[in-house]
Amino acid sequence: MRIDISLLPALAAAFVLAFARIGAMVMLMPGFGETNIPTRIKLGIALMLTLIILPLHRSAYHIDMTSLTPLMVLMVQEIIIGVVLGATARVTLAALSVAGSVIAQQLGLGFVTSVDPTQGAQGALIGNFLTILGLTLLFATDMHHLVIAALNDSYRIFVPGEIMPSGDVAALATQAFTAAFKIGVQLSSPFIVFGLVFNVGLGLLARMMPQMQVYFVGVPLSILAGFLVLVAVIATMMGTFLDYFGGVMHQLSP
Repeated sequence: MRIDISLLPALAAAFVLAFARIGAMVMLMPGFGETNIPTRIKLGIALMLTLIILPLHRSAYHIDMTSLTPLMVLMVQEIIIGVVLGATARVTLAALSVAGSVIAQQLGLGFVTSVDPTQGAQGALIGNFLTILGLTLLFATDMHHLVIAALNDSYRIFVPGEIMPSGDVAALATQAFTAAFKIGVQLSSPFIVFGLVFNVGLGLLARMMPQMQVYFVGVPLSILAGFLVLVAVIATMMGTFLDYFGGVMHQLSP
């Protein structure tokens, strides 16, 4: 009995190409690609997703084993596609950081910073809290399944071996950054109104009572009232963010 192993090199090449796309996306995905997650766990998740997704799209890879140059070009394309998909999901999550920074400035807590576990850098305390809360809600509501579905459907949009539509990629990146900033400002809009009204009130109080130390009275009162507003609107804020995140992921999944 003879065993034909001539397909093994092409299958190995297809596995490496699929792993390049999936691994690049996993390294940037919210929840999976955080800096505090060990690299081995990220690689394990990428390998598991590759083993699941590759059999579904094995026929999409047309590999010529006689030349190395087309394989290298195809791998670069796969890495770029994975980075685009992962960065889109990451920028979507950044809307919470924008909202947290604006809220912290309005409450007088802009100078209070802590290490952001999702980025490994200093960030506003409220922004870090909203980011962690958003990640928790994404996994609690199974929204991370949409990211995996977008990865699976990316083989319909970005077919391996075809020229990438650079115009569509640039439009996607521009739209993602614009929408993230827009949603971040919209989420913090109650606090922008609160800060405007509160500061105008303090200004009137300072004019009416010049001998009163308005700053020492206003800062604690601003923090207290701001946290009360945060408690009142945080459910609506996070619901709006989940709808926005789901909308972006559905755009990536035709």
